Amino acid sequence: MSGAPPLTLARLNSMNQTGFTTALGFAFELSPWVVERAWTERPFASVEAMHRAMMAVLEAATTADKLALIRAHPELASKAAIAKTLTAESNAEQASAGLDKLTPEEFARFHDLNAAYRDRFGFPFIICVRLNDKASILAAMQARLSNDEASEIAEAITQIGLISKLRLLDAVTE
Repeated sequence: MSGAPPLTLARLNSMNQTGFTTALGFAFELSPWVVERAWTERPFASVEAMHRAMMAVLEAATTADKLALIRAHPELASKAAIAKTLTAESNAEQASAGLDKLTPEEFARFHDLNAAYRDRFGFPFIICVRLNDKASILAAMQARLSNDEASEIAEAITQIGLISKLRLLDAVTE
């Protein structure tokens, strides 16, 4: 993307659906369908309005589509995360919370909680790591293990909303 013009709201509003989806598909982890379906709501008055349209797509999505989006996210502090083989956005976000520099004990704690969470819900634990640190993430992982599945799907979608909004605000200028 380094030679491309900046992503401005005006430019995004004028793009065809394919261009729009290609430009912003990164916002929802390996799930460009969210962006693609929101395209019909343009023109957007602001990045926030654009994000609201994307979240409305998610709210209207089937449980199967929501679960597919949730499952597209990597586990926190996983071997893939440590090896930096995630998407560029996920690598940067996990590093921002220090998840790329865990002690062996912290890594084991994340591994155990990830396994318990995945066993219980069948999808990875999702949290907006940019708004948290190692301690608050671990506390949330432990606390959310007692939620029911519907609550956790809803919470994961809320967290994906925070993640995607920050990604869009980083990438798009008004």
